[in-house]
Amino acid sequence: QVQLVESGGGLVQPGGSLRLSCAASGRIFRVNAMGWYRQAPGKQRKLVAAISSSGSTNYEDSVKGRFTISRDNAKNTVFLQMNSLKAEDTAVYYCNADITTTLIQTFNSWGQGTQVTVSS
Repeated sequence: QVQLVESGGGLVQPGGSLRLSCAASGRIFRVNAMGWYRQAPGKQRKLVAAISSSGSTNYEDSVKGRFTISRDNAKNTVFLQMNSLKAEDTAVYYCNADITTTLIQTFNSWGQGTQVTVSS
């Protein structure tokens, strides 16, 4: 009933920047907390940053000061601005959101993932 579509991944040199976007669509009544996770090869998926419906944020320690999560509630979209990228940021990035549908059911949904590669 709902889906998350990510965009903005790619190849960037160390020290560069990328901006990820994730738009929720479908029978949406309300989008609650949203977040970005990442999964590097051979590692578990981990939370990178999260934002509540009121705008409160939290970040994984290694990205504090470099990444910024934000959202546009009118467009049901969450963003991740990534600056000063490092090789260790290379991973598949996944959008996640708790969405309440028009049938007043709440689901935790995942996007399909977008590859971010930081390499010279």
